[in-house]
Amino acid sequence: MRIGLIAPPWLPVPPPAYGGTESVVDRLARGLVRAGHDVLLAAAANSSCPVPRVAGTAEAADQAPVCGDSITELSHVITGYAAMGVVDIVHDHTLVGPMYRDAHQGAPIVTTNHGPFDGLVTPIYRAMRGVAVIAISHHQASTATGVPIAAVIHHGIDVDALPVGPGDGGYASFVGRMCPDKGPREAVMIARTAGVPLKMAAKMREPDERDYFENTIKPLLGSDVEYLGELGPDDKMELIGGSFALLNPLQWAEPFGLVMIEALAVGTPVVATAAGSAPEIVADGVTGYLRDGQLNLAAGLLDAADLDRSACRAAALARFSTDRMVAAHVQLYRDVLGGSVSGVAPAAAGPRRTPLRRSGESAQNGWHVVHDDRVRAGRQEEPGKVGPRAPDRQLSRTTVDQ
Repeated sequence: MRIGLIAPPWLPVPPPAYGGTESVVDRLARGLVRAGHDVLLAAAANSSCPVPRVAGTAEAADQAPVCGDSITELSHVITGYAAMGVVDIVHDHTLVGPMYRDAHQGAPIVTTNHGPFDGLVTPIYRAMRGVAVIAISHHQASTATGVPIAAVIHHGIDVDALPVGPGDGGYASFVGRMCPDKGPREAVMIARTAGVPLKMAAKMREPDERDYFENTIKPLLGSDVEYLGELGPDDKMELIGGSFALLNPLQWAEPFGLVMIEALAVGTPVVATAAGSAPEIVADGVTGYLRDGQLNLAAGLLDAADLDRSACRAAALARFSTDRMVAAHVQLYRDVLGGSVSGVAPAAAGPRRTPLRRSGESAQNGWHVVHDDRVRAGRQEEPGKVGPRAPDRQLSRTTVDQ
């Protein structure tokens, strides 16, 4: 299949630090290519995901907010869809994009809601006609009032690429965002009740996050509670892997806790509140503990040190691998293209699409834009990027760096 992916414009793909949606899009893109599919990605211009990317998108600013203004998002979406005439199906990870699809009138569209189905966004998803909507957990799907859910697909992670953490650092870890919903204050209180050191890493870029830290968390820091800032992927996994448990006392029904499967992947048990998607991720008493209340969570934190770390790793491999995530998406794409997903608009009639074919030439970026079934001699697009397509153009793939 030829699959178009549209990522949000706010962060590069993959993100340099915090950015769950962009991390998932990166793994999905790479995994689809490994599975033999052709991928075209619309993402921020400073993305580094090694698949062909749409030209003309803007760069994501350093330390930019995770969500920005609608003008930026719509401009990004218009640029992305202008290049999607060569694909069989579009998987859009923005909120605005699927509403623009009526103007696009091209390939069928699938979209993933990476946030809650709350009072603000649910009416928007309800208004999406002819679009297959993916939920990222069964709990999230249960809250999608009036929104037909085409599939529930848990996020995945490249488990094999991560070393098993030793868990011998003598501390618990907290990783998330500096806001009340993620429970950093509760994490401090639970760790102190249990009498164990806590090391915290959290995104803190936006004004409300900084205010929350200054007013609520900073006064609680001490020799037993350390805030390390916002960590990059390698440092984050080292922090989690060295801890005997990840403390995740969520104060809201999180649609999917990506940090929880990251912890399991490096063998670290998870101690969390039984909210949102947590019961779908953590096997209570096996890969962690699900508890409510400060005393119960503190007791679970102490008990987590005795859990089998290999069981955590095995659960991540069996249930949350990138390959499993990719296979589930491919099946949905095929169902949509085959017409077995009710309510999804078929591809609009247009110029005949010819299959992508491998070129005998080598190319630095692994892709060519071809015309009349021939690679234009001496002419290539900017490395790693593909621009908007003329009606009679198609893509030809040679190799894509992994």
